[in-house]
Amino acid sequence: MTEDPDPRLREARASEAGGVVPPSSDGNEQRPAGRDSEEQRPVSPDREESGRIKRDPGGRHRVGGDRVERDLVAVMTGFARTLRAAGVPADHERTQGLLRALSHLDAAVPREVYWAGRFTLCASADDLPRYDRVFQAYFGGMRAGRARPAAITVTRHVAALSDAPGEARDRPARVASASPAEVLRNRDVARMTAAELAEVRRLLALLRAGRERRGSRRFGPSHRGRLDSRATIRETLRRGGETARLRYRAHRTRPRRVVLLVDVSGSMTPYADTLLRLGHALVRSEPRATEVFSVGTRLTRLTAELRHRDPSTAMDAVSSAIPDWSGGTRLGEELRALLALNDAAGAVVVIASDGWERGDVSLLGAQMARLSRTAHRVIWVNPHKGQEGYQPLTAGMRAALPYVDDFVAGHSLAAFEELAGLLGGAHA
Repeated sequence: MTEDPDPRLREARASEAGGVVPPSSDGNEQRPAGRDSEEQRPVSPDREESGRIKRDPGGRHRVGGDRVERDLVAVMTGFARTLRAAGVPADHERTQGLLRALSHLDAAVPREVYWAGRFTLCASADDLPRYDRVFQAYFGGMRAGRARPAAITVTRHVAALSDAPGEARDRPARVASASPAEVLRNRDVARMTAAELAEVRRLLALLRAGRERRGSRRFGPSHRGRLDSRATIRETLRRGGETARLRYRAHRTRPRRVVLLVDVSGSMTPYADTLLRLGHALVRSEPRATEVFSVGTRLTRLTAELRHRDPSTAMDAVSSAIPDWSGGTRLGEELRALLALNDAAGAVVVIASDGWERGDVSLLGAQMARLSRTAHRVIWVNPHKGQEGYQPLTAGMRAALPYVDDFVAGHSLAAFEELAGLLGGAHA
């Protein structure tokens, strides 16, 4: 029998006969007749270059293409930035290590992405719970929440008055537990260790303060309010002249502006950094409705520097922008400069200072009176108010207090949470 010169004809004839493809003249082995399986069908070079199908040396399909690679870099960079905000030191070098690891893995498999990031972005065992929480929030569609800290167990032996001295030791001990975060909430930041300060800064970065709403001049669609004749006529024309329903409009609402003044003089050194980090959290919550200034010997606007997503980067920019760290305080002159800018009109003005005025006290009182008439609300935050037995005896505090709506402490995490509630519309 004469052998067909074309191998495809030999394969077709063998398929019709239900047999096996006979060997060719070049000595190749026989293979089952029929369509090639997916593993046996070669991938064309054009299709491989197009980015649709690629095979790595292990035979695994990978998604390629410049656009997909750019998207992967953007996603992983945002993931590393979120980790830094949560306290994980995922710097640029570690992020590059993650991208190099993913180039050898399948980025479409969440498990491989998880372990690649865990091995490259975490520096110690303390970073693992934060990494797990941020990974679940970033890739799982859930909002990041604070991890529940491990409980500290405190054992106390309590004896009743009617018990004999020996009976108290036989009773089971009562166990009370308190989390480290609860212990830190009421501790003065000036007396914290470096590790405790780092934890408070991490919690402040997660703080999302509410904001009191105010009426806007602009109107928007509403279920009740004024009759919107134009919208009603347009709806009627769309329906061929038949009036289906009346349209209404009402004033829109927007968050009320907050102006935060942070005293950076020498007497406020233990608290200035934490208060500026609070300002960073406020700017991140409402970027368009928050202004932050430092007050010392001059008034310095810090809003642009605090718009950085990373708290450490923002604080570095703030340190470079403030020219009068640990100097004196001239609140009267700086309030006059603030009122000249007209930034306080209709806003909630928060002054974080201990009230040690180096300038003219009468000028401070006069400017506070003007501020109380211009601003919607004036809140004074004094870190020393949280100390037991504190009395506002400084001349600056005595001059300012008659024009203050809320006088609160600013020495602990609990005090900052109380301030956040005031900004949300609560009243002290």
